[in-house]
Amino acid sequence: MIYLLKVISGAGLILGAHGLAVPTPTSTGIVAQYTIPTEATNGQNLIANIDDPEAIDAQTVCPGYKAYDVRQTSSGVFGSLKLAGEPCNVYGIDAEYLTFSFEYQAKDRLNIAITPADIEPDQTSWYILSPKLVPKPEAEEGMCREYSDLVVSWSNEPTFTFKVTRKETGHSLFDTTGTKLVYENQFIEFVTALPDDYNLYGLGERVQGLRLPHNATLTTYAADIGEPLDRNLYGFHPFYLDTRYYEVSACEPYKLVTTDKVDASKKYRSFSHGVFFRNAHGHEVKLQPGRLTWRTIGGSIDLYFYAGPTAATVTQSYQRSTIGLPAMQQYFTLGYHQSRWGYRNWTELQEVVTNFEKFNIPLETIWTDIDHMKGYRNWENDPERFSYEEGKKFLKDLHQSGRHYVPILDTGVYIPNPDNASDAYEPYTRGTALDVWLKNPDGSAYIGSVWPGYTVYTDFIHPKGVQYWANELALYHENVEFDGIWMDMNEASSFCVGSCGSDSIHLNPAHPPFKLPGDPGYLILDYPEAFNVTNVTEAASASSAAASQDAANSAAQQAAPTTATPYLRTSPTPGIRNVNWPPYVLNHVQTGHDLAVHAISPNASHADGTLEYDVHSLYGHQTINATYQALLAISPKKRPFIIGRSTFAGSGKWAGHWGGDNYSKWGYMYYSISQALQFSLYGVPMFGVDTCGFDGNTDEELCNRWMQLSAFFPFYRNHNRLATIPQEPYRWDSVLKASQEAMKIRYALLPYFYTLMYQAHTTGSTVMRALSWEFPDDPSLALVETQFMVGPALMIVPVLQPLVKTVNGVFPGLVHGEKWYDWYTQGSIDHALPGVNTTIDAPLGHIPVFVRGGNILPMQNPALTTRAARDTPWSLLVALDNNGRASGTLYMDDGESLNPEASLIVEITAGGRQLSTSVSGLWRELNALEKVTIMGVQETPEKVRFNDRELHHSVHYNSTFQVLTVVDLQRTTRNGAWSDDWVLEW
Repeated sequence: MIYLLKVISGAGLILGAHGLAVPTPTSTGIVAQYTIPTEATNGQNLIANIDDPEAIDAQTVCPGYKAYDVRQTSSGVFGSLKLAGEPCNVYGIDAEYLTFSFEYQAKDRLNIAITPADIEPDQTSWYILSPKLVPKPEAEEGMCREYSDLVVSWSNEPTFTFKVTRKETGHSLFDTTGTKLVYENQFIEFVTALPDDYNLYGLGERVQGLRLPHNATLTTYAADIGEPLDRNLYGFHPFYLDTRYYEVSACEPYKLVTTDKVDASKKYRSFSHGVFFRNAHGHEVKLQPGRLTWRTIGGSIDLYFYAGPTAATVTQSYQRSTIGLPAMQQYFTLGYHQSRWGYRNWTELQEVVTNFEKFNIPLETIWTDIDHMKGYRNWENDPERFSYEEGKKFLKDLHQSGRHYVPILDTGVYIPNPDNASDAYEPYTRGTALDVWLKNPDGSAYIGSVWPGYTVYTDFIHPKGVQYWANELALYHENVEFDGIWMDMNEASSFCVGSCGSDSIHLNPAHPPFKLPGDPGYLILDYPEAFNVTNVTEAASASSAAASQDAANSAAQQAAPTTATPYLRTSPTPGIRNVNWPPYVLNHVQTGHDLAVHAISPNASHADGTLEYDVHSLYGHQTINATYQALLAISPKKRPFIIGRSTFAGSGKWAGHWGGDNYSKWGYMYYSISQALQFSLYGVPMFGVDTCGFDGNTDEELCNRWMQLSAFFPFYRNHNRLATIPQEPYRWDSVLKASQEAMKIRYALLPYFYTLMYQAHTTGSTVMRALSWEFPDDPSLALVETQFMVGPALMIVPVLQPLVKTVNGVFPGLVHGEKWYDWYTQGSIDHALPGVNTTIDAPLGHIPVFVRGGNILPMQNPALTTRAARDTPWSLLVALDNNGRASGTLYMDDGESLNPEASLIVEITAGGRQLSTSVSGLWRELNALEKVTIMGVQETPEKVRFNDRELHHSVHYNSTFQVLTVVDLQRTTRNGAWSDDWVLEW
């Protein structure tokens, strides 16, 4: 029998338990002595301000501020602010005095900072985001207002407001006129005007459309949640891109237009700018017609404006100057990755690898979820199913085949049962000796709950926190030679509210306070939309089983309490912050909107006294940094490979990201494009989603389409959860063939992908691109989210709905002479019309891919691994524009070194019936050039010469599609395709 004791203490909601439950086997065969009660997951029943009928509008009751002692210098404006009336203290205690600065930091970058005038030493983290955690950009030397693309002005009528204007157009980009600044210790609010029909992108992470809606409240707060639509998720990226379109007219050079009133006969020009709010506290942005309201529950105002004027230059400036450039990935990471929660042992992993070879499908990396762990504990394998000795043989063979292995890692560190001498866990012992755990307010260790049961959490602000983490990973690597880390649950997640293990660690190991897939009563039985059409019998069976399971679970549930918990509203108290339940309640995705649900409680403290309330959304960012440092310690000369779940602005300089726990639904495949484009803005180009879906059962049609779509995302992985049907691509014949076809394209284009990643790493450019970013002067593309570009050269138009054989796609730029080619036929697209959708054939197993004229794609032959693909001959695909010109770039190095000793850059240009290369760098690429394909050659060439040597039998011209192909060039380039410059003429 289990007895529960609930206590409200300074650590939040504490749940203790006495006595033991009957041992029950988990789905992995691990016996859990105790199941954490479901009540442990419940937080306080708060009411979000967005839904609260009694919520006060701070703009109507707060006095605002007046500026005084204002000083203007060549680099900006600096001054002080004083409350313009009586404090309102609506969701916190008003700061009476503030300081402000408007600083011109670079030609295209402006900073606006507002902070309290006097901050007590023990309150620094309340308001100041440490540059040690998030670097703060500095102004360029000699920068002044005259050189800036932007200008900022201020007014004191009736209270302090400010306006940021673009000099070239004279239009305001950010304007708080007519609103009030509200600045309290737990609530900040400022409002800016927006034009009608505004085009904003970003402010994530969430699953939603690409362009932000005009009536929505968007919360940003790191959350462990299974991907609801339009709600805050794992990441924290308070950055948006604002694109505005102007009609080009001699009479009125900058006439702002809306995207719903575009005239194809007129010319337009866009201007884009970016805004970054450097603040790690919980945010809420309220979007309404004509205005944006930004609220946060702490910190200060630290705004950065990036003038652009294009989306590309905005994102480049944001990354270069502020958050850091993306990490350069190892070459192998661009291959295909296979994962599953449910691979039960090394033998099963070997069977998967063998099947990929058997069915001739590329496989680069095999991943394991928490199955490999002993009792779900970090850095410790299950000795029976994933023994170290058996693993060494498996990994040796895997590495010899050119493949790789990545395990999952969670943030919670298991705390052993003090009453069980055999329950020793050395990572906990070592961490305790270093005193690196997060603490409760009373100084005791904060004990939450994750997969193994009760856990502690590493304090990465502690001087030895990163050292501890790196050491544990290094020790684990001695037993398991992994090739990267999958960083999960790093929000950081906790399955109970408060330090719930304080009185209960003698019950470890513990089962989570919810059923796991595969537990009795938890079978996963749902399928995608339209499954009932294509699989009638199976759908009926699944529906019946689901109904029976629901009925059984309902009958087994205890009656709910008859007394309802009233909503909790808190009031500000002078001198005190209520961090567990702040007066302003964010529209947080978790149950009750409680910030402690599925998370470390806000009042857990770090070594320097900082509360989790102030840095919660940075925890995942810090964990990724610690993991990056750990991998560098293991292999100092090799680029770390990390895929993380919870990210912050700047995490891309260490890691990639996957979209998290999505669903096997068509809608989630649809939104995966917008998710990827969001993270392009955030400087995380290494992005992908769980292909075919994580939760729920996929089906043949959905997996077929999704395997082809994800082949054009930088990170390409199939992953699903325990108790769902297997979804490796060889499970269905049509999915097998579709995957093979898409992977042939991807693996042929690996040099192109790798070059794009290098350009992102060195310049901040994007890999996946929205059409509106690549064609910035076409307002009709502002809402397009169903197709995308890979770099400048490839356009993908996927099928995103079931039971269809065609797809609609737009071909941008036709009115300006843009030329497009079909990847498969290599013929030009001549039937499409400017600005309207074109119906494209897309039977099951075919994904439409188009090449943009004016581009040259360097390629190699497809293979089953990236190592094998790199050892094949080279080819070039040249797509001439309407003027017979094209260009492209190739970057190569050893594919793994952090600082390569040698690299290669090849600039390739075509024009005037000539194709030439310019080679620089010390990297030797030994593979010869095999073939050159030139699309858009309008006449049969009389002669074709390679370095002045005339070619005969190796030349082929297709007059129907106007394609010139030159083959058998290996002998001519036997020293390597790029050993010397060469010229091909026709």
